[in-house]
Amino acid sequence: MLDISQLSKTFADGGGLTHTALEGVDLRIGDREIVSLVGTSGCGKSTLLRLVCGLDQPTGGDIRLEGRPVTGPSPNVGMVFQEPRLMPWLSVTENVRLALLDLARREQDRRIADALEKVGLADFASALPRQLSGGMAQRVAIARALVRQPSVLLLDEPFSALDSFTRLKLQDHLVELWEREGFTLILVTHDVEEAVVLSDRVVVLRGHPGRIHREVDVDQPRPRSRTAVEVQRLKEEIIASLDLS
Repeated sequence: MLDISQLSKTFADGGGLTHTALEGVDLRIGDREIVSLVGTSGCGKSTLLRLVCGLDQPTGGDIRLEGRPVTGPSPNVGMVFQEPRLMPWLSVTENVRLALLDLARREQDRRIADALEKVGLADFASALPRQLSGGMAQRVAIARALVRQPSVLLLDEPFSALDSFTRLKLQDHLVELWEREGFTLILVTHDVEEAVVLSDRVVVLRGHPGRIHREVDVDQPRPRSRTAVEVQRLKEEIIASLDLS
C-alpha cells in the first residue's frame, strides 16, 4: 500500500543554514492498517505526514502509494490537522464542500450528505463553526478529509486540543469509521495510550534528525480496554523506548 524508502528531509532557513528533520526512514504500511507515529517534539513526525500527503517534497528517498510515486497532493490521501481549520463564515456543509470543488454540484451534495451522516453531524449541516463544540468542529474536519473517499487518512494530533472526555469519544468514533470505510490510517500523537488503543502498530521515532527507533506490534482484539493489563504493558514499553530521561 504505502512504501517509504530511505526518506530524508532537509530544510534551509534562507540564511545559509540547514536543518535535517528526517534521515534514512524506511517504513511499509499495509492496506487497512492503523499505524501511529510517536516521538518527542522535533523528531520529524509531522514532517513525515506532510511528505506522505505531498504537501512537501523529500530531499532524498522515495514514497510510493500503491506503487506510484507521491509527487504532490492526491485525492487518495486525506489529511486532518491538529486544528479543524474551518472557514468561520461558511456553514458545515460549505466547509466540507471546499474539498469537492472539482466535482459536479449534485455529486458534491451527495458526498457531503453521506460524509456528515458518517461523522454524526447531519443535523448540523447548516451550522456555523462558532455554533459547534471543539469535538464537533474536529468531526467536520474529518468529514472534509473523508469526503474525497481517500484510501489513506492522515491525522496530525487531531485530538490534542480537546478535553479528555471528548478525546476518548472521538477515538472510538474514529475506529468505527475505519471499520466501516476500510481506509489505511496513519496517526501522529503524543498520547502513547491513544496510540496503543487505536493502532495495529506503533512506530517510535527518535533523534535529530528523526529516525525510526523501533516498531511495536499491538496484537490485541478491538474494542480495547484502556485499563487492560496488556495495553498498560505496551504503553510502558513504548514510553521506555522514547527514552524521556
